[in-house]
Amino acid sequence: MKKMFEKKLLFLKPNEIVCPISFARKYYDDYDIKNLADNIAVNGVIEPLIIRKNELGNFELIAGLRRLKASKMLGLRRIPCILQVADDETAAFISISENTKRTNLNMFEEAEAIKEVITRYETKEGEAADRLGIAYSNLQSKLNLLKLDSLSKKRILLAGLNQRFARLALYVPEEKRQQFLNAVIKDCLSLGGAKELARQLVADEEDIIKHSEQSPPVRKALIGDERLFANSLSKLILTMQVSGIEAYSRKTENEKYIEYRIRIPKPQTENYRQLKLV
Repeated sequence: MKKMFEKKLLFLKPNEIVCPISFARKYYDDYDIKNLADNIAVNGVIEPLIIRKNELGNFELIAGLRRLKASKMLGLRRIPCILQVADDETAAFISISENTKRTNLNMFEEAEAIKEVITRYETKEGEAADRLGIAYSNLQSKLNLLKLDSLSKKRILLAGLNQRFARLALYVPEEKRQQFLNAVIKDCLSLGGAKELARQLVADEEDIIKHSEQSPPVRKALIGDERLFANSLSKLILTMQVSGIEAYSRKTENEKYIEYRIRIPKPQTENYRQLKLV
């Protein structure tokens, strides 16, 4: 038994390692596992799995599920593992972090795993971001992806779209979301093209809402000026959201004036971490 940076290196039988029920990764590609097994057959398990001893005294997997499955497929007698001391919460965060680094989790699996850990251990989002080594605004962006409907999530994954396209889909009104995804997928739109389409769909929605509301007549010049400002503001907010900044805007108006309110959470300040648009 060797020690690596105060962690023990073990060679265990694959069947000695158990997987936690709440493991971050939920779905597997058998073809991908087969390719990994072929690689391991030639080069061996280059990077050890990360495990821990759980409360029952069993060796529990923290990270390396694909390598474990591939090793079992090959019938390997023993595989290298790094034994790490970690409680349940720490193990959960390590699992998310390790799987994310290796791109083994899709964006929605990652968001679900983060949400599950935050809920189970009552961890503040700011603390979770620190433990995962990501910006607070980035963590919020990931969690916001869970607001997408199941059909949109499925289509985004099948089309191989990245997180930026998913954020744009979330920005588009739900009733126009499939129209947006149809165009993005069918026409192979670039991110720039997708942004422009999203802006147009949002602008159309705002026009519909505006015309459906009964309001006193106003000067035509004012309408033109206000629309120009509204479109510019929408583009700015969209650009910030796609970049991972959780900016929000809200419009109110009465007989005397039109008011726009913009709020941008400040990750460094605890008081702003729970800030929501009211």
